[in-house]
Amino acid sequence: MQQIIFFFIRNKNFLLFAVLFTISVALTIQTHNYHNNKFISSANYITGGVYTFRNNITDYFSLGKENEQLLQENLMLRKKLEEFKEKVVLEKLDSTVIPNKYEYFTARVINNNYSKTKNQLTLDKGWKDSIKIDLAVISSKGIVGIVSQVSENYATVQSILNTQSRINAKLKNSGDFGSLIWDTKNPNIAQLIDIPRIAKIEKGDTIVTGGRSTIFPEGILIGTIKDFHLDNDDNYYYVNIDLFNDMTSLEHVYLIENNDAQEIIELEKGVEDEEQ
Repeated sequence: MQQIIFFFIRNKNFLLFAVLFTISVALTIQTHNYHNNKFISSANYITGGVYTFRNNITDYFSLGKENEQLLQENLMLRKKLEEFKEKVVLEKLDSTVIPNKYEYFTARVINNNYSKTKNQLTLDKGWKDSIKIDLAVISSKGIVGIVSQVSENYATVQSILNTQSRINAKLKNSGDFGSLIWDTKNPNIAQLIDIPRIAKIEKGDTIVTGGRSTIFPEGILIGTIKDFHLDNDDNYYYVNIDLFNDMTSLEHVYLIENNDAQEIIELEKGVEDEEQ
């Protein structure tokens, strides 16, 4: 207490000046409109800056939650789009029955390999979340891979950056089909093979999934043609594709289940058995 008193005694002149200065500034602001407006404007600017800084910090730490909300909203939109597609096809047959061919799920990538020859991703969802083997995996930009293994809480995905990956794909403009593979050289460039030389092909054309499988729906984005040339036997093109996805920085993905897959597989298996 004594030190506080000594402080005021030692600094009495400065403190008196500060009090009188504050009073004079307050009186000036109250009695002059110009100064009053300037003070309010400055105060608003300072407090606005403080609030903006605070909100930026808060927004940064809430990005995870907002990303999850966006995933759920996108998931809902994808389901609505699929229902709309089915409705357009079937409304003439029976507008009261609209089967949903595809089921969608969301997951987060917790591990991603892209520098090996047989790359895999790990997701934070497993069979307890209804994830199964052979589900298609995509992002908002395009295809990622196919679920290869599932445990209770996690799943691994065979990336398209895998020498064992071979996915049906087609030229969006011409509709010619081929197979999507990876030559292990660049994680953002894949290859399309088995495109016949009679196909109309141009640099910059878009490549999408072909739909000739029970895994990927038709029309999922893959990338654009970087360059192409005829292969050794001159009958098919070898096409390099710039992937829409940056395969080195995947964070959130969607999984797609074809509800008709098992029925199609069993039917095709029965036909094969008869032919043998």
